[in-house]
Amino acid sequence: MEEALIVLEHVDAGYPGTVILEDVSLEIKRGEVFILLGGSGCGKSTIMKHMIGLNPVLAGKLTLAGLEWTAKNRAALCRKIGVMYQSGALFGSMTCLQNVMLPMEEFTRLSRKERREKALRLLDDVELADAADKMPNEISGGMRKRVAIARAMALDPEVVFLDEPSAGLDPITSSALDDLILKLRREKGMTFVVVTHELSSIFKIGDRAAMFDKARRGLIALGTPQALRDTCEDGFVRKFFNRGEIHG
Repeated sequence: MEEALIVLEHVDAGYPGTVILEDVSLEIKRGEVFILLGGSGCGKSTIMKHMIGLNPVLAGKLTLAGLEWTAKNRAALCRKIGVMYQSGALFGSMTCLQNVMLPMEEFTRLSRKERREKALRLLDDVELADAADKMPNEISGGMRKRVAIARAMALDPEVVFLDEPSAGLDPITSSALDDLILKLRREKGMTFVVVTHELSSIFKIGDRAAMFDKARRGLIALGTPQALRDTCEDGFVRKFFNRGEIHG
C-alpha cells in the first residue's frame, strides 16, 4: 500500500473566480480507504470533483495513476475511476442489472452476453444478485447505493469515489455498507476515496483522513483517524472527532 495513486501538488481548488482551498498537497495510496473530512462548505466535495475530472484545478497539479488531469488525458483517466454519488443516481427507468451494464455499453466492446454476465458478477459482489431484475424504486436506499457501487466498478477502475455513502441510511444499514467497502478493498484490492462526516464510518473504514477548513481555506490535518482524534494539536480537528460534525 505504498504506491501513490492520486497526487495533489500545491493545488488551488474551487471554481473560476472562486478559490475555496489553497495550496493543497497530499497523496492517496493504492489500496487504501482515504477519507475527505471537514465542516459544511469546507471544500471536500470540491476537491473530489477535481479528482474525478468534473472541474479542472485552479492551480497546481493533480495526477491519477501517473497521468495529469488534462483535456488530452481525460478519456484515459475517466476509465480509471468509478463514482457513487450521494443519492446513488440510478436511472429509474432501468433495472438494477441494466444500470450496472450501462457503462459497459458506452465504453467497452463487450457483447451483450458478456456485459450481462459481468454485471451479474458485480451485483453478486455487492450481495444483490437477487435484485438484478428489480427497478430502483423497488429496493431500499441502502440497496440502491450497493447497486451504484456495482455500477461504479463496471469498468474495472483503479479507484472508486464515494460521496456521503451513509447519508440517509439507518445505523445498521450504514454499518453493513461499511462492511461491504472493507470487503471489496480486501478481496479486490480496491482503492476508495470517501467524502463523509459520519464518525462511526470514519473509524471503521478509514486508513487515513484529510481534514479541510473553510475559514483557513486549506488542508489542516492529515493522518489516521485515531491519530487525528487523539494526538492532533489543532483544536478544530480535535473538536470534530470528539464532539461530532462541525457546521460552518
